[in-house]
Amino acid sequence: MKLSALFFITLSVISMGASAHGPTPKKADKSIVINAPVDKVWALIKQFDKISDWHPDVLSSSGDGKNESGSERKLTLKSGVLEEGLDYFSDADYEYNYRLKTENTEVFPVSSYTSAMQLIAEGDQTKVKWKSRFYRGDTGNTPPEKLNDESAINAMNSFIDHGLQGLKQSLEK
Repeated sequence: MKLSALFFITLSVISMGASAHGPTPKKADKSIVINAPVDKVWALIKQFDKISDWHPDVLSSSGDGKNESGSERKLTLKSGVLEEGLDYFSDADYEYNYRLKTENTEVFPVSSYTSAMQLIAEGDQTKVKWKSRFYRGDTGNTPPEKLNDESAINAMNSFIDHGLQGLKQSLEK
């Protein structure tokens, strides 16, 4: 009797764990080569709160003007405002990492994200790497279409692609 009760409890715990499993994180990993030296590219993108200077999807951006851990920025997109926080910044490595500070699925169909931008010198050119890890807007088991995995993946890939193209156009005029 004790063995069957233990089996039932174990089976119940396992099945509860399986049904409680949330969505898996999604990833975007894009890069582009820009015909400009790394210092010139870095001078443009390192200003964390000035992304609107080169990203065509960002109508305006503002922040504290600092490039240090804890800095914040607000991005105004066509659909509304996103707030992001800077987690890591390195002039020496031409890299910074940031995250979504405040969820706003009306503006962007993800519940959270972390992203990293890194520059790699390739002679007189620069490779720009932009990576992100994110979760769909609705983390429940049956998300609506506008907040599902596909919607989140499409939105993040589009945002990064447009940003990389905008950066390239800004620097290769």
